[in-house]
Amino acid sequence: MSTHTRHEIPHSSLNGYATGIGGLLAVLAGAWLVHASMVGAASGGAALGGIALVVAGLFVCMGLYMLQPNETAVLTLFGRYVGTDRGEGLRWAFPLYRKRKLTVRARNLNMSILKVNDKRGNPVELAAAVVWRVRDTAQALFEVDDFERYVSVQAEAALRHLAVQYAYDEGEDLAPGEMTLRGGAAEVGHALSAELTARFEAAGVETLDAKLTHLAYAPEIAQVMLRRQQAQAIISARARIVHGAVSMVEDALNALAEREIVELDAERKASMVSNLLVVLCSDRDAQPIINAGTLYN
Repeated sequence: MSTHTRHEIPHSSLNGYATGIGGLLAVLAGAWLVHASMVGAASGGAALGGIALVVAGLFVCMGLYMLQPNETAVLTLFGRYVGTDRGEGLRWAFPLYRKRKLTVRARNLNMSILKVNDKRGNPVELAAAVVWRVRDTAQALFEVDDFERYVSVQAEAALRHLAVQYAYDEGEDLAPGEMTLRGGAAEVGHALSAELTARFEAAGVETLDAKLTHLAYAPEIAQVMLRRQQAQAIISARARIVHGAVSMVEDALNALAEREIVELDAERKASMVSNLLVVLCSDRDAQPIINAGTLYN
């Protein structure tokens, strides 16, 4: 079964000032003829003509409507879509047309915080701000029941679908360089915008921008994940400290050997390396111990 998608049809309306003046003149002329016939200055047939002019002038004036910048009028005649007028100012269209105004200005959708599961299955909290506007007025009004409600529901569905595609942050279970929600905010925003554009297409709506406004672990696991992040930070810091300490010990041994300050055999070198590493890698102040004897006594 094939479906037909209705798209916007441009409609050119007339200048409302000219037609409005014409209608007003017709009303005034008709009123003058009716008055003249009543006082005997004109024949009885003039009264009928005057009434006709008044009715015609009022009918013409009924077709006037005003459009603001970035505002449209969707015209229908007895349920049939005629077209969309995107003109500005005072406009005129056939008086029997139903004129439904619809703004095409940019709108903000500030989504509430959602609790979803990320790629690892961890519960996280997400929220986003979406900037959108109506692109096709015919699709927005005739292809969906309520396009504003449609946008809200589809935006929530897109955000939930996005969350399951990415992990919250980096980890050993992820491929090197894999994008995460916390580390790739710009890329995640682009991905969200692309998915929203695809979902909004049926309603004639386009996405102008989409950004995450809130990202956090759910309260029930926030403390556990915080300790995990702290442990990772400590491990990373310790690794850098050890790497630096080994380099410093190596430089110290080389300097002692080059300047021939003291001759160290393998056992004394091992003892010196052990002592230096303890001093350099300890997270507490080292306490000096004076050795009154020798290493072998």
